[in-house]
Amino acid sequence: MQLNSIGPLIEKIRAREYKKAVITTHHKPDGDAMGSSLGLYAFLKYHIEAVHVITPTDYAEFLHWMPGHNDVINWEEKEAEARKLTEEADVIFCLDFNRLSRINEYGEVVRNCNAEKVLIDHHLEPEHFEDYALWNPSSSSTAELIFHFIKHHFGLENISKDCATCLYTGVMTDTGNFQYNNTNSTTHMVAADLLDQGADHVRIHEKIYDVFSSDRSKLFGYCLLHKLEYMPELRTALMYLSKEELERFNVQTGDTEGLVNLGLGLKGCVLSVLIIDRTKMVKMSFRSKGNFAVNEYAAKYFNGGGHRNASGGQSDEPLEMVVARFKNTIIQYQKELNAI
Repeated sequence: MQLNSIGPLIEKIRAREYKKAVITTHHKPDGDAMGSSLGLYAFLKYHIEAVHVITPTDYAEFLHWMPGHNDVINWEEKEAEARKLTEEADVIFCLDFNRLSRINEYGEVVRNCNAEKVLIDHHLEPEHFEDYALWNPSSSSTAELIFHFIKHHFGLENISKDCATCLYTGVMTDTGNFQYNNTNSTTHMVAADLLDQGADHVRIHEKIYDVFSSDRSKLFGYCLLHKLEYMPELRTALMYLSKEELERFNVQTGDTEGLVNLGLGLKGCVLSVLIIDRTKMVKMSFRSKGNFAVNEYAAKYFNGGGHRNASGGQSDEPLEMVVARFKNTIIQYQKELNAI
């Protein structure tokens, strides 16, 4: 199932009816969130007089090299400016999320402003707050949707080198460097077109994956040695970190990115879970193989959701209680996990 109601939006962009636009994305944006946002920014600034990218929070330092980064406005740092720009906007593009709660308190500002809202996303169960939607849960990434949005309605020649660089970053990161099961032939064709438009895949890979700080390297080593718990009867790997451990390794935004995937590297493992005490809330990441729907599990027990094989959750309970609840509930899926 997919939604495509952007016909009128395309005509308004072509007619240059919009004068002021805002692009936003989810809390603690990842590579796809920033890749799609900055890729769309690189395109729209030639079609709309004033375009601004506003993020609800900061994002990982390993994404700061991307073209357009210096123009990004962080809501938490410049709330007054971000609010003014949002309230004055004619159109707001909401990328890589489909519920306004995913942009924290900024979500109500977006909801209440007079601008037309555009949803471009690939996550399940959208809230439907938008006026126009380009939604396809079968897409590898939001960056891939932005690519199709530009290519099919404006032409491939309108994808600049900067735009291609950002979109390639989004596609690459959300497919796990093209290894996840959301990668298909279309994904590779999109990547090929982006390479032809100037994306330097070697440089992008180095900027994303070859930038571990000393603290982050030690954190990963510590987790593998001391925190990785494997439950063979459930084919499940679990890691959990306290706020004291985060402080011990000076964890910065983005430092835990990819940590949950390490569990799936264990032979026979089909479910990997990372639980982190973020002080205000305990956050959870789920990754699975095969047909085990972690989005359904996360929604049922941890107020979460996402993709079938990659999802998140959260709880306001203490870390120890969250870990215990996970262990007590996941055992109900023993037969399903062992059937994969």
